[in-house]
Amino acid sequence: MDQKPVSFSTGEPRFATRNGEPWWGAEQAVRDAAVRCEGNPDAMLRVLEGSGEDPPVPAAGQTQRLWELLASVAATDLVAARTLEPHLDAAGILSQAGMPWQAGTSWGVFAAQSPTTALEAVRESGGGWVLNGTKPWCSLAAALTHALVTARTPEGNRLFMVSLRHPGVEPATGGWISRGMAQLPSGSVDFTGVPAQPVQDAGWYLSRPGFAVGGVGVAACWFGGAVGIYRHLQRSAQARTPDQLALAWLGEADRLLAGSAALLEHAAGLADDGELDAIAAYRIRGQVAWACTRILQLSGESTGPGPLTADEEHARRAADLGIYLRQHHAARDDASLGQLLADRAGKEGRSAW
Repeated sequence: MDQKPVSFSTGEPRFATRNGEPWWGAEQAVRDAAVRCEGNPDAMLRVLEGSGEDPPVPAAGQTQRLWELLASVAATDLVAARTLEPHLDAAGILSQAGMPWQAGTSWGVFAAQSPTTALEAVRESGGGWVLNGTKPWCSLAAALTHALVTARTPEGNRLFMVSLRHPGVEPATGGWISRGMAQLPSGSVDFTGVPAQPVQDAGWYLSRPGFAVGGVGVAACWFGGAVGIYRHLQRSAQARTPDQLALAWLGEADRLLAGSAALLEHAAGLADDGELDAIAAYRIRGQVAWACTRILQLSGESTGPGPLTADEEHARRAADLGIYLRQHHAARDDASLGQLLADRAGKEGRSAW
């Protein structure tokens, strides 16, 4: 297993230390846990819950280092990255909301909506809030300690902090038949009278500046998964004298990764400067998702069915990345980008280009 850290820029990765000192005390433990995961999130969860320090947050001057960490973990094991990324996203959200971090916890962020189910937040007579209803797509809900959850209120959707250990929280069992992320179930959760602490006002979660930053953090994980696929492609090309097609596939995959890395490096700078907006996030996520999808295709065309049927690590990575990439909504996200561009052109009276 290739554990080389992933860097978006040339030269030595800035991932391991800063001025000879650890950047985040749990960083090496996180890297080691990714190696042990092998498609199972338990090792990563133990590290996250055992850390006694506040996790790093994006848009605080070290965003590239943070996203390189996510990419490095994803290049090793995508389930590990899928466990780590929402935990760090929750830390960023709470930091932006001015709320303290709770040591010894593991977090999810459950914000998906469903046309057939709803989660309602109700204010009780004493002023507190409780959640009732069903929330879809709640990854690892049975294993995490806490989550940030969006729910309907009379004022609109609002973000709440909840303990997933409350007896009114019932994650769905069974039904997760996915071959990708097979040991990271993402089913629905039923909430019945679950106490919830509001995080800022209604509408804040989607309107906050950090929402775009979190979205690109997910793209950094996709990128890392594609790096893992590329490394397998390169090893395959070196195993025998490559023909022109094998060289072309390898060259195209490298070009796609280089372009994605440049975008992520640029986005990290924008995030630290407070300038990463929704338009930039949609552009970057879309380009990275397309590049990763193409690299998966190139890998299959170049190496054939053998590794997908006989190489456990590669087959799992390919299946995991395929599922993870579906967090990108393809043409629907392009339509959202188009709407933002049309709205901006209407206000400013000029084209984006």
